[in-house]
Amino acid sequence: MTNSAATQFRAAVQAGDFLVTAEVMPPKGGDPSHMLAMARQLKGRVHAVNITDGSRAVLRMSPLACAVLLQREGIEPICQMACRDRNQIALQADLMGAHALGIRNILALTGDPIKAGDHPQAKGVFDFESVRLLQMIHRLNLGSDANSKALPDGPLDLFAGAAVDPQLRSWSGLQRRFERKLAAGAQFFQSQLISDFDRLDKFMTQIAVGCNRPVLAGIFLLKSAKNAEFINRCVPGVQIPPATIDRLARAADPLQEGIQIAAEQVQAARELCQGVHLMAVRREDLIPQILDRAGVRPLTPLHAAEATG
Repeated sequence: MTNSAATQFRAAVQAGDFLVTAEVMPPKGGDPSHMLAMARQLKGRVHAVNITDGSRAVLRMSPLACAVLLQREGIEPICQMACRDRNQIALQADLMGAHALGIRNILALTGDPIKAGDHPQAKGVFDFESVRLLQMIHRLNLGSDANSKALPDGPLDLFAGAAVDPQLRSWSGLQRRFERKLAAGAQFFQSQLISDFDRLDKFMTQIAVGCNRPVLAGIFLLKSAKNAEFINRCVPGVQIPPATIDRLARAADPLQEGIQIAAEQVQAARELCQGVHLMAVRREDLIPQILDRAGVRPLTPLHAAEATG
């Protein structure tokens, strides 16, 4: 991948363009073919593709390996990195390795609790959490390690972002956490699934206002009423409105209705923030349809950071 392609997302952020990212799930096993097939559908439609890191504490292929596979396909990755499974030595080692492999975008995460996943007997590490990880990435970019010792083989050049949940119950806690991540060097924010756009509006006008960092609203493709009810039961802090569940339940084709709902949410997000982060678990091939219905144009070949007119 050329240097210009490797920095497409960063260039779009710095240009103030409307940003579109999407998420793909690493395989649970040694065959990445489904992940790659889904990711190929996103070429020319998104600025970068997130690779999750043990989301919900469920075992899957290394996001670093998956990010390299995406780069081989000409798809710019955002490699998620969670503190749950690595100590600070391993985190720094993986960040150096990512840089050496040409991966520049990192999403710094604390990580979901071990008990939530498929290996509840495993031991969580949590040597760092997301704010300290962001601080460490900043140090590595300046040429020193977590102990402030110089890196003899050169600094890194990583573009680090963070997660944000505008629907967090504690408003003061949300503000404090967001400000700490800003101070630690977060260059962009991707939100959790948004179901309350009034709350997103309040977050953007009261907390994120003037921060000069893009916030990408998390848009989730609901495939059915049953899927929405599962989200309400299993995803903390998210409450899909009853009207949305009823709408899916009444639809002759729930999946197409889910695509329409997601498109409407993309349009709502465009009025509030600088981008969207699309999640369509194992149906990433439907993301172009969502963007088409929302009126978000394909990226132009000559300036791929141009997403909207």
